[in-house]
Amino acid sequence: MKADPKGVLTGAHFLDGDHACAEGALAAGCRFFAGYPITPSTEVAERIALRFPLVGGIFIQMEDELASMAAVLGGAWGGKKSMTVTSGPGFSLMMENIGLAAMTETPCVIVNVQRGGPSTGLPTLPGQQDMMQARWGSHGDYEIIAVVPNSPQECFDVTIEAFNLSEEYRVPVMVMMDECVGHMTEKVVIPPAEEIEVFNRRLYDGPKQDYLPYAVDSDNGRVPLMANAGAGYRFHVTGLTHDERGYPAMNAEVQQECVTRLVDKVKLNTHAIARYEEEEVEEADIVLVAYGISSRVAMRALEMARADGIKIGLFRMITAWPFPEERIRQIAQHVNSFVMVELNLGQMVTELERCVAGAAKVHLAPHAGGWVHHPEDILQIISEATT
Repeated sequence: MKADPKGVLTGAHFLDGDHACAEGALAAGCRFFAGYPITPSTEVAERIALRFPLVGGIFIQMEDELASMAAVLGGAWGGKKSMTVTSGPGFSLMMENIGLAAMTETPCVIVNVQRGGPSTGLPTLPGQQDMMQARWGSHGDYEIIAVVPNSPQECFDVTIEAFNLSEEYRVPVMVMMDECVGHMTEKVVIPPAEEIEVFNRRLYDGPKQDYLPYAVDSDNGRVPLMANAGAGYRFHVTGLTHDERGYPAMNAEVQQECVTRLVDKVKLNTHAIARYEEEEVEEADIVLVAYGISSRVAMRALEMARADGIKIGLFRMITAWPFPEERIRQIAQHVNSFVMVELNLGQMVTELERCVAGAAKVHLAPHAGGWVHHPEDILQIISEATT
């Protein structure tokens, strides 16, 4: 499907990442937003509040982040592409209902403009300290998808992708920005609506009495078809372990079937979901691995290392979850070392170490946040990795 022209502000613009993200949501067809202001994500909400009346969207400022996430689930079941935005403390509050979204297979998008933590931390300064929370923040076994832009242009592009993935796999999808990318202002090109591919919800259209909201449709992979609440279908939505009708069925057999499918529908499609960029990885002795703003600083360090004669490449994650483990394992077979550059004291590096599994050395270039790395500090770790 192509985008609705009403939501597409075609042209070249000078936008920060937060505003570009909002425009991406509009272009993707988002028409319901519930959220609560929190630095440094508030500009996303402000832009959507300004633009929604022009496209027939519904914007609600809730009393807190718990209510915001609950409202997003209701908006999605009501038939609208739905989203919220937040930062660290609010992200923590949303986790219970993000687990509910996973269990009820509710398509939605959560944007987290990350700042330094823990607790209130650094409200106006950058961090990448919520990456593991994105994957494991709620309890139980489930899978989510998380994308990580590194520019305002990519904030626009990957937000559309986030909505498409959420609808295709009936799963909450997270856009894990960081304060630097959110507040960075650059040229953003928004194409015409007819050039923007959007994935609209696959709706059940059979006899209403036969509808099963959690049926495993063999023609649709392991992703059940949805129906909109209030459209005459009888079904039940609960966070309890449930049968195909959605009614509680709290036994080990149904738990095995239900939860395994929640995991498999993402895990078995990692090859189709995971996106990344590579630069001269095949010829490298050392590969930098980075994402978000850290990938842009890593490029400066890479250029400095090459000037010193080091054979080095860059692997930039655009999809953080599911982790691109198959490609990492391939690279590990022919390089000596990886250097993970991230704006925390070590989070995604643990996934890198797991996937490399000793086939190459793994070094961490950490930073506690508040500001980005100095390229010279990364270069120092690259130099240590060559010895």
